[in-house]
Amino acid sequence: MDFSLNEEQKLIQEAARDFAQTELLAEVIERDDAQRFPTEEIKKLGELGFLGMMVDPKYGGSGLDTLSYVIAMEEISKIDASTSVVMSVNNSLVCWGLEKFGSEEQKEKYLTKLSTGEQIGAFCLSEPEAGSDATSQKTTAVDMGDHYIVNGTKNWITNGGTASTYIVIAQTDKDKKHRGINALIIEKGTPGFEIGPKENKLGIRGSDTHSLIFNDVKVPKENRIGEDGFGFKFAMKTLAGGRIGIAAQALGIAAGAYELALKYSKERKAFGTEISNHQAIAFKLADMHTEIQAARLLVYQSALDKDNDRDYDLSGAMAKLYASKVAMETTVEAVQIHGGNGFVKDYHVERLMRDAKITQIYEGTSEIQKIVISRSILK
Repeated sequence: MDFSLNEEQKLIQEAARDFAQTELLAEVIERDDAQRFPTEEIKKLGELGFLGMMVDPKYGGSGLDTLSYVIAMEEISKIDASTSVVMSVNNSLVCWGLEKFGSEEQKEKYLTKLSTGEQIGAFCLSEPEAGSDATSQKTTAVDMGDHYIVNGTKNWITNGGTASTYIVIAQTDKDKKHRGINALIIEKGTPGFEIGPKENKLGIRGSDTHSLIFNDVKVPKENRIGEDGFGFKFAMKTLAGGRIGIAAQALGIAAGAYELALKYSKERKAFGTEISNHQAIAFKLADMHTEIQAARLLVYQSALDKDNDRDYDLSGAMAKLYASKVAMETTVEAVQIHGGNGFVKDYHVERLMRDAKITQIYEGTSEIQKIVISRSILK
């Protein structure tokens, strides 16, 4: 299979790389330290068309394929994973789900603003007692005829404080279990909808992660996505595509750390020569390069499966499982190659190491990916 990029994809890669270097790099350490959301940077990403990359142009999107999206995600993630996770959630979990399963009215009202970056979206599935076990929703959406009354708490919500549009997964009929779950669009400012404190995280500290509280929130029926009871299936289908985005993020984190380690190894001298000339370091670089390329092929395969309407549950799960593992291992080795300098903020690799860990946790833990993979191969 030919994985070479076409001219359009090369231009997208170049544009994303240029944006990361010129707009994200200069203050990335400061944003991480201050846990500052990249407001202006996200606005510029939207202006460049990177927040609705796969959305049809008639809804304000760029109309690109999934492979173009993961290429851009990799380049942004090399520099700033806090920015790339905003990009991932908006593209994969919010815009894609709305375009694929939303009504025409929902697309006109919400998707047109989300795809251009005029607004940011959030995907609200996880709860204090329902993370990996997504069927155990405690948030309820009681059917009142022409509207729902929503009560409950969501946590670990990316874009929790900055979003304007929230897709909330809630239980309407507990007796029906996963078939009684709905996906509802809730707008910021709706009475009874409160945003909890910002989480103080190990990594991706520039992204804002919050708990959300719903107290008798009235949501009109026209804000339900799909038919009654479609919510769980909506969440699973959306997450399957979201995993490809996070796999690309993990790939970018690994590639960014590798590039820094390679550069440093050619400049730092020990025992009378550049450390890249020592076999201990050269072999680390060889392993890193090989593992990253293997991860890239898995990520590209999953993107191509999605673009060609093939089942991508398996390939997406494998890509996320492997790329996140490579991100963690590569960033640890990048810190090691930098020695003492790797342990301080100025050299970036310690931040990349902290950012890497979350890729093994969110949008389905590595353990969940193994369940998806094993079920697929054992059918």
